[in-house]
Parts: sequence; C-alpha cells; structure tokens
Amino acid sequence: MSNTVLLDRQGNTALLTLNRPERLNALDYATNDLILQYLEELERDDAIHTVVITGAGRRAFSAGGDIHEFSATIAAGADIAVREFCRRGQAMTARLEAFPKPVIAAVNGLAYGGGCEIAEAVHLAVAADTAMFAKPEINIGIPPTFGGTQRLPRLAGRKRALELLLTGDPFTAQRAFELGLVNKVVPPEAVLDAAFELAGRIQRHSRHAATRILTAVTRGLNTGIAEGLQIEQEQFARMAVTRDTREGLDAWIERRIPDYDSNGMP
Repeated sequence: MSNTVLLDRQGNTALLTLNRPERLNALDYATNDLILQYLEELERDDAIHTVVITGAGRRAFSAGGDIHEFSATIAAGADIAVREFCRRGQAMTARLEAFPKPVIAAVNGLAYGGGCEIAEAVHLAVAADTAMFAKPEINIGIPPTFGGTQRLPRLAGRKRALELLLTGDPFTAQRAFELGLVNKVVPPEAVLDAAFELAGRIQRHSRHAATRILTAVTRGLNTGIAEGLQIEQEQFARMAVTRDTREGLDAWIERRIPDYDSNGMP
C-alpha cells in the first residue's frame, strides 16, 4: 500500500496525515484514493468516534492537486480529465463532507487549491496562525474542481468567495477564520493539539447523536427550510428510541455524567 497517507489511531480519534512533504502534500491520484480507502475503513471501526486530518512537515497542509499528474490527464481530453481528475477529487471531498463521524482539519501550513477544498468540506477546522489559504486554480486557467466553486460561496458568501476565486490571491488563517472556513486559529506548535482537544470535547457526547446532527446539517444545507426541518425531525426520531437518548435524559435528571459507551444503540 502507498504511504502517501498515514493512518494512526489514538484512542477514539484517527489521525490521517497527508504524507508527501517533498511535494507540499500535493494530492496525486494515489493519495486521493487512499483517503477514500481509509475513510471506508474508519467508518466501519466502531472504536473511532472522530477523525483528524493534517499534513506532514511544517510547510503545507496540502498545496492542492498534483499539477504534473493532472496536466497529463487534461492533455488526454476533457472526458478523461473529468472522469479521472474532477470526479475523483469531488468524490473525496463529498465523502469527507458526508462522513458520519466528525472530521476535523488541522491546517498546519499551505492549504491551496484541493487542500483548501478539503478544509471547506470537513466539518470543523483549526489552523496555524502561519497557515495560508488560496483558490489559485485561475492562475493555471481552470476553475476549482473538487467543489470549491460550490462550498466556499456557501461558507463565505457569494461576493467574498468570488473575489478569492477570481483573483487567486492567497489569504491568511485569520481571514479564513473571518470567512467561516476555520473555527480557530492557534500557534503552529498547537494546531494538532487544538484539533485533538476539539475532538475530545465532541467525544464527551453520544457518537450516535453526533452522526444524526452531521446528517441533518449536511443534508439540510442543500434544501429549503421546510425540507430541512423534516430532515431534522427524521434524525430526531431515529435517536429518540435509542439507549443513548434514554441515558442522556436519565443522567440529566439524576445530575450525573452520562455513560454512553455502556449503552449505545438498541
């Protein structure tokens, strides 16, 4: 198996590390596919409640798609490029976005192009205050291809997103925070700890309730309010009959800390 992505389980959190530091953790096809493979594995692993994704080295989270590789694909024709490059990247970011366990990006350096699109797709993100973001695809004559034209406007608003998409100008971690792209900005040496601390705060609660929340938010964002409220009702109904809900209610009434691990789903 390729080692372009490393998987390390630390308690109930899985750490995925993009591992091509000599190429600024660029997303070649093998790396893209390995992310998808590991996500399939981690979804089935009941011991894993949260996932953190980061980049190897100090310079980059990910500088985006591997230009040398996908330029050859583009040269083979539009149909092949859409199939091999665009759909592949979109499948990866869509999987991150819809993953049933919270995924947190620990953005340790450059997050350009596809790297920025991973940060857009995941549920939560923390960034080093030295990290830089960019939507630079226009500099090589293409639009973003891993969902960046769709997710960034939803996060930042149409006009602010379009400025970044149309200029390709880099922007700071603080600006990413202001745009709603990251949740927190910390010193570089604290970025991974901050991601794991956030994961720990999530793990205090029912992992099944977390899945229902993720599903309601992810599905509801792409609907009208009425349909979104129906999705919310459906996710509530799925949880209301579970042991986790009963444990949460009993613990609140009895003024104690809930013990979800010993209860779980019916």
